[in-house]
Amino acid sequence: MNGDDTDPRPVDPRTGVPREALAQPGYYPSFSTLDQQNFWDAKTRSVILARVNDVPSIRFFSPDQARLLEAVCARVLPQDDRDAAHVIPIGPQIDHRLANGITDGYRYDDMPPDGEAYVLGLQAIDEMSATIHGAAFPAIGLSERDALLRSLHDGKPLVDHPVWARMPVHRFWMLLLGDCAEAYYSHPWAWDEIGFGGPAYPRAYMRLERGEPETWEVRESRYAWAAPPWSASGESGPAGGQVEQYGSPGQGGTH
Repeated sequence: MNGDDTDPRPVDPRTGVPREALAQPGYYPSFSTLDQQNFWDAKTRSVILARVNDVPSIRFFSPDQARLLEAVCARVLPQDDRDAAHVIPIGPQIDHRLANGITDGYRYDDMPPDGEAYVLGLQAIDEMSATIHGAAFPAIGLSERDALLRSLHDGKPLVDHPVWARMPVHRFWMLLLGDCAEAYYSHPWAWDEIGFGGPAYPRAYMRLERGEPETWEVRESRYAWAAPPWSASGESGPAGGQVEQYGSPGQGGTH
């Protein structure tokens, strides 16, 4: 363990003190996307409200696999500055996608189907943890979890597990990372965090120049934070240790 990793909250860089968990962290504390729901059509409103009120039940993963997935997602995309009532469900959304056979419509020829890839990848993570630390992944320290997952990000697993001979570790990592990001940033609480006003239909965005907010939006407020000193969250680098960014074809250069 690298230092005290018992408190995962981001710290205030001005004081070095962990930040209090909030119902709405981020740079737009007074903004609520859901306040705009009366401007959305009925179908859009129904879909978005379901993301808050109807968390999918676990159907694809076993209970043990689901707990392991939650522990992994909690380190891939930490939500430690959110209070318990406002943690965005990531694992259930991944399970929902897999249980319903929802895909991007393509698959790399060196990858198994997404569901099989998840079962294999989670198995590898848990068995790597047991080999290194003598305990399952959810039972080891947070810095140890970060180090193990960082090795997958870097394309250099800490253990030469046979699963990584069956599928490329960087492709599994990008599958996992993409699903975590999609589940998180499709949720209106994440929109509040980044100041996104939600669907523009039927009401359009009018102030498209100079970055000015709409009349119903709010301006950014300072939200000073830094990752805990033991965490890998403050580090960055290309997946697989390569210049190439592995992801879905056709996504590059669209913004």
